[in-house]
Amino acid sequence: MSVRPRPRAYSSRILSTTVPGRVAGRPPRRRVPRLSQFADAVDAMPTLAEAAERWRASRVDVTEGTAVGHRVQLGRALPLLGARRVDDITPADVAEVVAALHAAGRKRETIRKTLTALAQVLDYAGVKDNPARDRVHVRLPRQEREEPAPPTADQIEAVLPLMPHRYALAVLVLDATGMRVGELEEKGLCCGDIDEPNTRWRIRRALEKGRRGRWVPVPPNLFAAVVTMLPPREDRDPRRPVFEGVTQEKLRTAIARACKASGTPTWSPHDLRHRRISLWHRQGETWALIGARVGQRSLSVTADTYTHVLLDDRELDHAQLSCDAAG
Repeated sequence: MSVRPRPRAYSSRILSTTVPGRVAGRPPRRRVPRLSQFADAVDAMPTLAEAAERWRASRVDVTEGTAVGHRVQLGRALPLLGARRVDDITPADVAEVVAALHAAGRKRETIRKTLTALAQVLDYAGVKDNPARDRVHVRLPRQEREEPAPPTADQIEAVLPLMPHRYALAVLVLDATGMRVGELEEKGLCCGDIDEPNTRWRIRRALEKGRRGRWVPVPPNLFAAVVTMLPPREDRDPRRPVFEGVTQEKLRTAIARACKASGTPTWSPHDLRHRRISLWHRQGETWALIGARVGQRSLSVTADTYTHVLLDDRELDHAQLSCDAAG
């Protein structure tokens, strides 16, 4: 004969004392979450413009030049999507941004940089399934790679007399050394980087793209012309820019104006880097030495990207031209 156990009895006293707030003899109440809490969470999602500002402020790990690049790149997308909440942006919206930039004549690489910055902002904002990284709906426009056409010696000589002295010297330095413009501008090269006894200057690690740093030899007469722009040694602030007031944008504008005034084809400051590497290659320099001189880590990139068929291989007379620029 089996005996069925009786269910355990709980007194109302135990229920009322073990569970705070529970009325004796009544079943526990189910808590229904307030729907307004979810609405508050949705409303808390920032707009793209707000998220972009926070992301840029958080990027304390980048150089000033990179920070400026981020601002410029996002400035192309914010007029179209800045007022939208980050969680409302879809791949179709991003594809429309690409189409609008392409219709405005932006190059493929420019659009790619804008998408990269936009994707990083949305990642920072915590957006899942980042629409800027969608490779099904978001496609970059097809564009044939343009072959750079470095200026000839005659074209450079034609614009130098039409440029301010400081900008003309900057052009001669870029042509002689193959430096990047960002390494030379006022945010880059400082008086504390100059080594006068050896007619060279230092590219600090924070400035060089490969983050290794290097020394750049400069032709003696050109080096002397640059030093004459500076105060006496005892009065120099090590943090003072060597090319004070010269920025990438201003130098590009000065060259474009001089090209227009002289009736020569327009070229950019970066084209001088292409010209110098191509000249060294034609003169028989090894890729390893060229890469070390210009701060290019990948020898294959140096060979594939920076060597071109030059219309002439004549070297500029940097000594004479630096004197002419000073006169």
